[in-house]
Amino acid sequence: MEKIREVIAYKNYFVDFLTKQPIKVQNKIFKIIEAIETLERIPTNYLKQITGTNGLYEARIQLGTDIWRVFCFFDKGKLVILLNGFQKKTQKTPKNEIEKAIILMKEYYESGK
Repeated sequence: MEKIREVIAYKNYFVDFLTKQPIKVQNKIFKIIEAIETLERIPTNYLKQITGTNGLYEARIQLGTDIWRVFCFFDKGKLVILLNGFQKKTQKTPKNEIEKAIILMKEYYESGK
């Protein structure tokens, strides 16, 4: 499949999160990333904008009843930058996780990447 977007990880946050996950979860995360890279329209069950943020998205991973989220954002339209991830234990995405992602996003832009 042809790539429409490029997905890259900012610093080591995403990789640190990924390597702590079971292999089945890692595979599912790679599937979602592949969908983000190759699908013209990404379904919202894969990628959803977080309300009240300036362009922060969460990639949504589900295996059985377990849920994970990986924060990301678009840069120059075609580049998706992966930030931190976490396993979701509650209905709402925890504020501290969103705040962490927003700080990383600011850091990314300020570093002029």
